[in-house]
Amino acid sequence: MFRKRFLLVLLLLSSGKVSEAQETTSFGKYVNPFIGTTPVTDSAILGYRLPDGWRPWSGLVFPGSSLPNAMVQLSPITEYGSGAGYEYEDTLIYGFTHTNKGHWNLCNIPVLPFSGTGDDRTHVSRFSHGRESASPAYYQVYLEDYKINVQLTSTLRCGYHRYEYGNNVNRKILFDLARANNRVTGWMIDQVDPSTVKGYQVAGGDKIYFYAVLNKKIAGLQKIMEGAAEGRAIVDVADGDKTPVELRIGLSFVSTENARENLEQEIGQQSFDAIRKTGAAVWEKKLSAIQVKGGTEKQRQLFYSSLYRSLLWPALRSDVNGEYTDVKKQVVKAAFNYYTIPSLWDTYRNKDVLLSIVSPDVALDVIRSLKDIGDKTGFIPTFFHGDHAASTITGAYLRGIRNFDVKDVYRLLLRNATVEGGTRPYIKEYMERGYVSEEDIAAPHVETKAKAGVSKTLEYAYDDYSLALLAKALGDSAHYKELLRRSGNYRNVFDPTTRFMRGKLENGQWVKNFNPEYPYYEYMYREANAWQLSFYVPHDMQGLIGLYGGEKPFEEKLDSFFTLPWNPTYIARNVETMIGQYCHGNQPDHEAPYAYYFIGKPEKSQKIIDRILNELYGIGKEGLGLSGMDDAGEMSAWYVWNALGLYAFSASDPEYIVTVPLFDEVKWRQENGKSLIIKKSGTGRRLRKVTVDKGTAHDYFVGHDCFVNGAEIRIHTN
Repeated sequence: MFRKRFLLVLLLLSSGKVSEAQETTSFGKYVNPFIGTTPVTDSAILGYRLPDGWRPWSGLVFPGSSLPNAMVQLSPITEYGSGAGYEYEDTLIYGFTHTNKGHWNLCNIPVLPFSGTGDDRTHVSRFSHGRESASPAYYQVYLEDYKINVQLTSTLRCGYHRYEYGNNVNRKILFDLARANNRVTGWMIDQVDPSTVKGYQVAGGDKIYFYAVLNKKIAGLQKIMEGAAEGRAIVDVADGDKTPVELRIGLSFVSTENARENLEQEIGQQSFDAIRKTGAAVWEKKLSAIQVKGGTEKQRQLFYSSLYRSLLWPALRSDVNGEYTDVKKQVVKAAFNYYTIPSLWDTYRNKDVLLSIVSPDVALDVIRSLKDIGDKTGFIPTFFHGDHAASTITGAYLRGIRNFDVKDVYRLLLRNATVEGGTRPYIKEYMERGYVSEEDIAAPHVETKAKAGVSKTLEYAYDDYSLALLAKALGDSAHYKELLRRSGNYRNVFDPTTRFMRGKLENGQWVKNFNPEYPYYEYMYREANAWQLSFYVPHDMQGLIGLYGGEKPFEEKLDSFFTLPWNPTYIARNVETMIGQYCHGNQPDHEAPYAYYFIGKPEKSQKIIDRILNELYGIGKEGLGLSGMDDAGEMSAWYVWNALGLYAFSASDPEYIVTVPLFDEVKWRQENGKSLIIKKSGTGRRLRKVTVDKGTAHDYFVGHDCFVNGAEIRIHTN
């Protein structure tokens, strides 16, 4: 019976129809959107004692409703200015916002149902987790102070609210448009007809339009200090029948007319339950592409929750008619879906690779979106640091995503790599010296402002390597040779006397005030210390091993890295969750656990990987903690890959390092109908050998052709 129901769901999905009688999904039931909402406060995990008033940057995710890579993420807000607007330990809800990322921004268009006759500006309600629930494309909570049960669901560009008021008179809806996680600089709302309002909010450089339709008559619209920072608007719902109040709201980054069209096309007259079931079915199709056998219930929950979280960002920004507001603030129309810039500094490592496999259509349109920005600015953009679009685009191209103007994208990436004033700060110095220099500051501290020269040098070297691979694929041998030469610039910041990557002055001498254990936000290192960056050369590990003097001294240094205790007086809020000096709570050293593979000691890597999988995900008393910021899904994607037994060690290379999976068997279905099967033989966690279709894999790596053509990877353990 189960198989018949599951096949029916897939049939309905493939035909574009979803039955309102569809039953509970089989993989979505493992997703817990609350994982990542609790803080990790245990000093033994953090590496330091949490200072008074601090909340660690754990998870920073939202539990609300969203479809994969959607424009709308409809989620509760318990604190403005917090990472994702929602913190599990809070007891008050201020509203429900329609955009989210988990990165201190967005949380636009806040809406809160309430009841009563007063207006004291402090509209907020208590809630409890006992009367709160969430699943893919759904969120529910009971507002205790107003006796309102709230249910939320969503489409790509629209939110759908259902409010069951305990008191059916004096029903109101607050449009708290002066608030968002970004600073709001303007807002407006107008009534369109007896049951509709429209307006916009200007925040964080974006103008977000909305068009909202109620299933009840509007008795009045109160506009209090419209457009001002202290203002707000209140919709009075006409008294009448006791059926739930429903609010359907379309968003657009172009116009209220487009928001209206998005709403009509995606929701129209469909019921709340129909939209919820459609959303659940969309997630079911996406999640069911990877099916696992074995493992514990918690491991399956963490796996599918992590896969879910990996597929939420980047976010859609174009409307159903193809229009979007481009980087120059012009409204244009395209035949592809326009997306936000990926969180590249974080996600190029693993999540962008996962996206290119699970959602190649989205990955393709993300590249087209990056090109659109590049066409209008002269440079392919990055996020935060480095130039990792080079890795993401090259990796996607070499994995078979090619339906874009690769030659023009390559031209723009070459500008990134050679022209000052664009994506790569200090690129002229990097080209001339072979490194980005740093000043010798007498008494540096965590927040010292500087160039982050070591991080830039290491990251630019890897980006050069990535671009060299693309040059080679396109037959540009001259640039291939030059970029490959530049990819060796990591050697210029390796200090052989200390055996660390170390800041270097303009005159070629080393920064004197050097403490390899001390973390900085941008002095020499970007959100890291010397230990955490001294193993980052994913494109030339043999060259790095040579700098250390060979395999034995390299192994000794690695052993020290994972065992030297963290100094608890060294506190940088997002450099947290330590295994020795290794930091899993932030991204810069996420490649380091695999370094033992390159000296023939995969069992040592596996011990570190298993400790991370088992002790740093789903932690805390509620079992909902993540050991650091999810950073648009990178932390979650790390879990997905390693739980399955693979990792894209160098994301621009179309190959994967093999680890020991948590599950006995994995079936990863591809869009071309082929399947990658991963099977674990043996009960131990020590990797003995890897076979691909009965042939032994070389150096524990497997190629992307395993995905393209289908294959059986057998991981032998003892």
